[in-house]
Amino acid sequence: MSLRLTADLWVSAYLARLRLADIPAYVMARGDATAGAVVVKVATLDGRAQAFQRSYDMMTDSRKWVVLAEGDEAEVDQALARQRRRDPDLWLIEVEDRAGRSLLGEPGLD
Repeated sequence: MSLRLTADLWVSAYLARLRLADIPAYVMARGDATAGAVVVKVATLDGRAQAFQRSYDMMTDSRKWVVLAEGDEAEVDQALARQRRRDPDLWLIEVEDRAGRSLLGEPGLD
């Protein structure tokens, strides 16, 4: 049995982990505090970006981060705007890191 964190608690913990790694990140849109989905956009500051969302993997019975959109940052932003219009409970976090670090693969962030 896995314990599921509320969205706002997960976002707070994620932002703290990024701060400890000196990776700038911002909450661009606040979603539902308890059950809102979270999308993480990673901007590499060269006009490119990737956006990640958590997805359930039935093969491994676990959740993992998958690419929602990637490429030109303006196109990624447009895709995220469409996603946010469809789901107003969506959290949108923007990470800015030239190396593209997001820490999403680290233990506790899956």
